[in-house]
Formats: sequence, C-alpha cells, structure tokens
Amino acid sequence: MGTLVKNGHLVDVEGERDGLFDIFINDEGRVDKVGERGSLDCYVTEDTVVIDASGKYVLPGFIDLHVHFREPGGEYKETVKTGSMAAARGGYTTVVTMPNTKPVMDTVEHLNLQLEAIKKDAVINVLPSGTVTMGQEGKVLSDIEGMKKAGIVAISEDGKSVMDAEILRKGLIEAARLDIPFFDHCEDADLVNGGVMNAGNKALELGMAGITNEVEDSIARRDIAIAEEVGATIHLCHCSTRDTVKFVKEAKEKGLPVSAEVCPHHFTLTDEDIVEDDANFKMNPPLRSRADVDALKEGLKSGIMGMISTDHAPHSKEEKEKSIKNAPFGIVGLETAFALTVTELLGKYLDMKSLVERMSLTPAKLLKTGRGTLKEGAVADLVIADIEEEYVIDPDKFVSKGKNTPFGGKKVRGKVLYTLCNGKVVFKEEN
Repeated sequence: MGTLVKNGHLVDVEGERDGLFDIFINDEGRVDKVGERGSLDCYVTEDTVVIDASGKYVLPGFIDLHVHFREPGGEYKETVKTGSMAAARGGYTTVVTMPNTKPVMDTVEHLNLQLEAIKKDAVINVLPSGTVTMGQEGKVLSDIEGMKKAGIVAISEDGKSVMDAEILRKGLIEAARLDIPFFDHCEDADLVNGGVMNAGNKALELGMAGITNEVEDSIARRDIAIAEEVGATIHLCHCSTRDTVKFVKEAKEKGLPVSAEVCPHHFTLTDEDIVEDDANFKMNPPLRSRADVDALKEGLKSGIMGMISTDHAPHSKEEKEKSIKNAPFGIVGLETAFALTVTELLGKYLDMKSLVERMSLTPAKLLKTGRGTLKEGAVADLVIADIEEEYVIDPDKFVSKGKNTPFGGKKVRGKVLYTLCNGKVVFKEEN
C-alpha cells in the first residue's frame, strides 16, 4: 500500500534536501521515507501507487494565505468545491479564505456555514479567517475568540481597512491575546475618492479616476505602528507599492513580527499594460508603476516580501464585461500563480529554494501548521511540476468558475502535473 514518488528532483528547504530523491508516502498520508533514487523500491507491493517524476521537480504543496471562495452567498462566482479544485490544479494544498462572504464571517453561527461546506466539499486544506468587526462595519469587534475556538486561523477585514484606529488597536490586541495573525488590507477609504486604477498617465489616457500609492502607504504605516505598540503579528496583504516594501523592511530590521505578501499580477504587470477599458485588469490594489513592480520583485528576492499569495477573486462574466468604472475589483489567480512565478521570477529573482520558501514554507510557518516541508514524518502535501513546459494560458480551461484574468493568451512556462494533499492525489494533469 502507500504511494512512491520516484526519480524527482526534490526541493525541501526545511528538510535540507535539493536533489534526486524518492519519497514513500504511507497510508496515513505522511512522508514515511525519503531516500536516494531507487533506494525505496523495496516498499513497492502490488497495491502501491507509483508515480514517476523523472525530469520533474517535487516540491512541498503551495500555501495561499489569501483567497475568496465566495461561499456562502456568492456561489454563482465560486464555491468551496470549485475553488479548492482550482487550487489543487494550481499546486495548492492549503488556502486561507477571506471572510467577506454573505453573511460575513463575524460569528460562530456564520462561520459554521463555511465550515460545513469545507467539510463536505473541499479537496484540499481550506482554512477560514474571521472578520475584525461585526458586519465589517468597523464599529464593534467580532466574536474573535469564539471563532478562534471554532477554527479560524487569522482575522482580517479584507476588502477594506478598519478605519477607526482605536477599533483597529482593539482588534490587534485581541489577535495578540489569541495568538493569531492579523491579515491587513491596507486601503485608506477616505483617499480612494472613486478611484478604479492606478493614478498615472494611463488613468488619464483612459479617463479613469486614479488610486494613489498613498491610499495603501498611509494605512500600512499606521497599522505597523499600532501592531508594534500592542505586540501583535501583522501580515500585509497584496502589497503593491515601493514604500510598502520599505515599511516592511524597516519593521523587520526592528525585529517586529511583520510579514508581507505579493500577488503575481503585481509583480508581472504595470498599469501601462492596460491598453483599453478591460475590467479583467481591475483589481484592488491596482496595477502600479514600473518602479513599484521593480521594488516588489527586489523585495521578493531579498525575502523582505516573504510570501506569494494570489488574492484569488472570481467574478461572473457579466460582472467583468462592464467598464472598469463599474465592474467589481478582482481577478482569479490560483491556476496561474505558479507559472507566472516561474516565468517572471525564477532564475533572475528566485531560485527553486526561494520559490519553495515564498510559496510553501514561510506561509506555513506563519500559520504554524507544520506543513510546507517533505521531511520524514511530515504530512504529504506535495506538487510535481515541470518548470520547462511552455504553454499559453487559456481561461476556458480553468476549473474555477471565474475566468476573469488579464493573462488569457499569455505564454508561460511551468506546469503543475500532480498535486497530492494529505497523501492523496487531488489533481493530475491529463494530456
């Protein structure tokens, strides 16, 4: 019984392995043995599943700290089932769902709606977060302690910021007391002023209201300072500006428990890539300038920006066919993130070890899950990928209900061939 993954190039940072190894996974879904190529053939019986990974990389399963699965309340856009299947296709074995559903995840009663869907339909590890305030109205704290006991792994007001600094401080104190991270959406609502894309020449050219960098920077500055004051762990979501990179660097140099993520669209595209009124390029925060993109890439290279997340945000075709002025913010990302990371960053900014750190190990450490590694005894969450295979992104092939991406037709390299979660194959690429 069990599964043997043979002949692959294993990259496991925590397990301190980078080379040709075989992995035997036992019936409990754990890594039983890791050995030199061919050394584990003795484990094979007639019931053993054997996967030949010759010429491919074997990596710890990816972890996405930032997805929107829309259930409950927005199932026409995405469900836990379709979202988790899309995640598996992208190589993800653990994701954290944002709480801005309908109803929002602000009480145990509401949380149970999502937990039931996760138990019933998820094909990977789906971990929920809870809101900071009731109804995301920014006035009264949610039942954070009750939701922590029920299963949330973080709190976030994602989709908006907690604008009242005193309420924010109370939320950070509660997060620190309960030992969970605060996932921070940095957006000053008073500065947005109807903006729909980055403030710059392209916005002027298209006749669109602009969103300045200060919309993000002002809240990032404030929230890091308050988190430092109360001793909370704060994680900055979907960072998009060069100054946010600077703020995170300064916080880390002070030894503060501050981390940050960058989304593939923010390190791949600039606002100059928006050539027409196409809402598939509308996301929040928006695509920024070349200087911002370069700073984000350098931040990922140095480890200042320690994680890559997707902010997977599916919408219906009808919603995204509207003008940028009227369409909702957000794009899908789970099925393109690995390929974009390989295409844009691998070699120049990241090696395979760094890629594993940004996409697997570092987010696992923030969540304290013990995952993100394939050392012996670890849960067998893994990805088998070909980093050389080139193909063209085709949104019609997405498993996600959402097809809203600016990357349709883009040539990339790096394809996930297998995803195993808890030792079981949850995705296999069919040629």
